[in-house]
Order: sequence, then C-alpha cells, then structure tokens
Amino acid sequence: MKSIVYKPKSNIEFKFLTNLLDKLGINFSPLSEQELEDIGLSKLMQGIDKTKEVSRVEIMKKLNSTLNS
Repeated sequence: MKSIVYKPKSNIEFKFLTNLLDKLGINFSPLSEQELEDIGLSKLMQGIDKTKEVSRVEIMKKLNSTLNS
C-alpha cells in the first residue's frame, strides 16, 4: 500500500490535520525533521548508480564542499 508524507505549513495546520485524521479514525505517524530528512536521503540513495566506484578522496571533497556551503 502507498503512503503519503505531507509537511504542514504551520503548527496550526499540523494540529488541524492531526485532529481531523484522529476524528476520521485514520492512522498517522508524525515524523520529526530528522526522520523526514532520513526519508529524503533514502530516496536519493535508491536512485544512485551502484555500479561505479568512487574514491575516498572524491567523497571527502564532496562532503567538505557541502559542509562549507
């Protein structure tokens, strides 16, 4: 079965939606920011080319450029 991930624009919208889902008897699981980032990272990792090898030096360069930006 498919799932839906929706990020409310405000705390008021979050409370409204959780109350509505609860009243409708729909199961839901709120996610933390960290869990949401983990889902995004997982989706990115699924789409990578696993046949190529990358050196440690290239990985460290990419990590450093990401941290410094």
